[in-house]
Amino acid sequence: MNRVQLALNVDDLDRSIAFYSDLFGTQPAKVRPGYANFSVAEPPLKLVLIENPGEGGSLNHLGVEVADVDTVDSEQTRLATHGMTTVDERATTCCYAKQDKFWVQGAPDGERWEVYTVLADSPTFREEATDEADACCGTTASGAQPLTLEAAPASCC
Repeated sequence: MNRVQLALNVDDLDRSIAFYSDLFGTQPAKVRPGYANFSVAEPPLKLVLIENPGEGGSLNHLGVEVADVDTVDSEQTRLATHGMTTVDERATTCCYAKQDKFWVQGAPDGERWEVYTVLADSPTFREEATDEADACCGTTASGAQPLTLEAAPASCC
């Protein structure tokens, strides 16, 4: 199944989980420290909540979750035929999942789009992040002092 992903920064994860559970009539598929995601059936949506106090209500990034690696590859090829540049990330860990993905470059207003598939669950948010240079999804390794989207590197969930 393909579905759009919307990743939001939230101030209070527990409060946001309660709100979105009511709004979409479903409980989160995954909850970890500072992170939750919902697999909403109708409308088809992957809603990701990333706790970033002081940044609540802002967009973290957007994505399209696809069924498998072949679809990631075919979408990357399709976008290349339209002259779009992408940054490849294979076997990366972010958002408590091992993923194959790519990031689309050059969105008109700087929004960040990823096309990805989840390969496996992960016990860690990301691979070996030890400082702000390794931060992803607008968070630092310690979870403190969130980065702006512009400062966050592309290697993210």
